[in-house]
This record gives sequence, C-alpha cells and structure tokens, in this order.
Amino acid sequence: MKDEKFEKIYSEYYDAVFHFVLSLCKDRMWAEEITQDAFFKALKNIDTFRGECRLNVWLCQIAKNSFYSDAKRRKKQTELSAEAMPPDESLEQWIFKKETAFELHQLLHQLNDPYKEVFWMRTFGELSFSQIGSLWGKSESWARVTYYRAKLKIKEAIK
Repeated sequence: MKDEKFEKIYSEYYDAVFHFVLSLCKDRMWAEEITQDAFFKALKNIDTFRGECRLNVWLCQIAKNSFYSDAKRRKKQTELSAEAMPPDESLEQWIFKKETAFELHQLLHQLNDPYKEVFWMRTFGELSFSQIGSLWGKSESWARVTYYRAKLKIKEAIK
C-alpha cells in the first residue's frame, strides 16, 4: 500500500522536483541524480511528513538539501584537485572572488526562512517569483516582497 501511494507521489511530482533541481545545478544528469536521491530519501522518511506544508515543497526541500550536500562533496573534491595545481595570478583572483562569494553565503546562511530560501531560489536557482510563490504555496507578490526584504537584510549585514 505504501509503495503504491509513493509511486503515485513520484509520478505526480517528479517533473516539478526535477526542474527545481535543474534550476539549481544547471546539469541534467546531475539533476536526475539529485532528484532520484531526494525521492529515495522521501520514501524512507514519508512517515515523518506532517503536512505542515504542501508535499511538493517538502520534496523540493529534500532535493535542495541533497543538492547542497552533493555540491559540498563535489567542491571538496575539486579543492583537493586544485591544491595540486601551482598557484598563478588567475588562480589567486579566483580565490579572492570565491572568498567574497563565501562571505555572501555566510550572510545568507544567517538569514531566517523564508528570506534565506527565497533569496537563494531567486539568485542562485534563477526561479521566477511565480515559481517561488508556488513552491511556498503563496502568491507571486509574496515572493517579490520576501526577496526584496532578504536583499535589504543582506545589505544591512554587509554595512
């Protein structure tokens, strides 16, 4: 019974979760891998779904966390490979930009939801305001206002 129910969930939400992940990673193969992983985790933890949000939001949250984890793992592998390369000026410039981006991510990490999530989806996930609103079960206007407020909070933190 549980498998049949989950198969229906998988059929109904796979495309939406896949396209959400694809907007994050911009790579179809990677997006498929992350989406499959997310549904596997969702199947294992379907009993923990309390219905406090829409099911597609819960699934996208699992997918986003899977993406972050995998991206972090991939980044560590890349950094280990980069350590073997001799430093040159272009690499130093890249590290400087990377540190700036890291500072932005630190500030973003300090924001509370939904500001952090909406800012991330819009800026890095390149989702439209209507898509963001839909994921949260809110309006496009709500997504716009929340994104604007998140930008203000980040600007205040930078000062």
